[in-house]
Amino acid sequence: QVQLVESGGGLVQPGGSLRLSCAASGGLFTINTMGWYRQSPGKQRELVATMTGALSNYGDSVKGRFTISRDNAKKTVFLQMNSLKPEDTAVYYCNANLRVFRGGSWYYSDYWGRGTQVTVSS
Repeated sequence: QVQLVESGGGLVQPGGSLRLSCAASGGLFTINTMGWYRQSPGKQRELVATMTGALSNYGDSVKGRFTISRDNAKKTVFLQMNSLKPEDTAVYYCNANLRVFRGGSWYYSDYWGRGTQVTVSS
């Protein structure tokens, strides 16, 4: 069974930096897209950044401050977050669209991590 495990969240002061990691494991699969979404209380889950192959895509509110990267050998995606603002406070969820071998066939499936809390506050 495929699992996504996030790490790296925490409390940081405005203007600070954090680096999130998400590792995919379990079963036989290849990675199509991996990325990050976030959700704060009372708001819908929103795109932070995704990466498909070498192509990256960012939400407007994080462009120029956040950088997504991948280590394909380790099946891990990273999110470097710089110049953090209080409005970046949210639970950050890792998402992966994987091509998974199951029951003798290949399927595309979406997976979510449990989320990691990022709090930006002085």
